[in-house]
Amino acid sequence: MSTPVRVTVSSATASRVIPMNTYAVPFNVGIGCDVSAGASLTYTVQHTFDDVQSPSFNPSTATFFSNSTIVAQTGDKDGNYAYPVTGIRLLVTAWTSGSVTMTVIQSGH
Repeated sequence: MSTPVRVTVSSATASRVIPMNTYAVPFNVGIGCDVSAGASLTYTVQHTFDDVQSPSFNPSTATFFSNSTIVAQTGDKDGNYAYPVTGIRLLVTAWTSGSVTMTVIQSGH
């Protein structure tokens, strides 16, 4: 993935899982989260090591881990992954109004 992928969440739910290229060298992934003006919400970026490319992959039963720095956020935030994960999603844990958009871009060839 060399072009940005964006997902927007505007309720207390999880976004679709964005698959990563675990063979990319370097793996480096940049993440930016933009909260809409006046929004009242809390979000966390999560990742998984499960096989998101498998036909049997089910996000509701997959194991997700919270990003170490983009957790329980209420405003704009950025971060990264330097080591391989198979998928990334955006989880809104509390929502009253507004939305959050996560942009993900991965380097490598």
